[in-house]
Amino acid sequence: MPHGRLGWLTTIISLLLTVSCVSCKRALPPKGLPEVAVQTIHPEQVVLTTELPGRTSPYLVAEVRPQVNGLIQKRLFEEGSDVQAGNTLYQIDPAPYQAALDQATATLAMAESGLPAIRAKAERFKHLVEIHAVGQQDAEEAEAAYQQALASVAGDKAAVESARINLTHTPITSPISGRTGMSSVTVGALVTAYQPVALVTVQQLDPIYVDVPQSSADLLRLRRRLEGGHIKSGGESARKAKLILEDGTPYPLEGRLQFRDVTVDPTTGAVTLRMVFPNPQHLLLPGMFVRAVVEEGVDDQAILAMQQGISRDTKGNPIAWVLDKSDKVEQRTLTVEKAIGDKWLVTSGLADGDRLIVEGLQKVRPGMAVKAVPYSSQTSTPGSSAGKP
Repeated sequence: MPHGRLGWLTTIISLLLTVSCVSCKRALPPKGLPEVAVQTIHPEQVVLTTELPGRTSPYLVAEVRPQVNGLIQKRLFEEGSDVQAGNTLYQIDPAPYQAALDQATATLAMAESGLPAIRAKAERFKHLVEIHAVGQQDAEEAEAAYQQALASVAGDKAAVESARINLTHTPITSPISGRTGMSSVTVGALVTAYQPVALVTVQQLDPIYVDVPQSSADLLRLRRRLEGGHIKSGGESARKAKLILEDGTPYPLEGRLQFRDVTVDPTTGAVTLRMVFPNPQHLLLPGMFVRAVVEEGVDDQAILAMQQGISRDTKGNPIAWVLDKSDKVEQRTLTVEKAIGDKWLVTSGLADGDRLIVEGLQKVRPGMAVKAVPYSSQTSTPGSSAGKP
């Protein structure tokens, strides 16, 4: 009997505990809707730029070569120094050319000294032939001798000028202002006129060119958008350019787009853009790799979507999850053009007023109702996931 009472008591206690647990479960509040952070899309004005790799090249280049033969007597510059246009870089031995000039001058003087007598004879015979004092042939020979003497004087004058020019070429001067490179000859070297090897190269580095290639496809896309009115030209500011150096630091001075080449390189399918940048400190050197940032135009109705709210499907197409008017999730396929900061420029798939889910993506499914909160960079929805296009 005691065992029977103990069994009944155990059964009653178990039933009471079961009822209590069921009551506790019924008292718990229902689970709420998943919470997601959204970015509300609004068109905004954006200055569109493109970043292109390129290399620097000197503004002016002069390969200095001798114009006469001779021995180098002096080198009058320091390698790597700045020189001005007209500065003497080398001195060729002028003695042979001075002698040639003296000889040509003496020959000219000799020819000019005999010219008056020959001219007087020709004039005299001209008058005598009129009174038949001399024959016509004698007069013609006197006139021919005079013309030959004139031609000889003219030839001697040309020889003097040629000798003088050769003498002026013995000091080899810099044709431009710039910085010299390494000299290929030393004092005592024999050089020849217009030799293939330059004595030294002078390069003007301020300003300096930056040449960058732009694909013809990008050029056509930009032209179509301009003609279609999707973007407008930035006017004078569209010709401005900026540089990013090899180490990732921005170049402090602003440049200017000089021209866009009219020929497409058949090997690369690109056209060359040439920009000019001031370079007073010679920070930019020829051949340096840089990245140029060029302004394309202004889009007054640009749609910018946060990059973390855009992912890709199995086919690689960019997709986004947005909320409809009833706070239900739907998937959109987008067309994105380029990254601008931490956002993507979207050309189709999103419109003004759309709410893009940027946090909590792993919790949503198409057609699911969710609770939307505005996205804040200071806070983050627990367990959120950002997609990469």
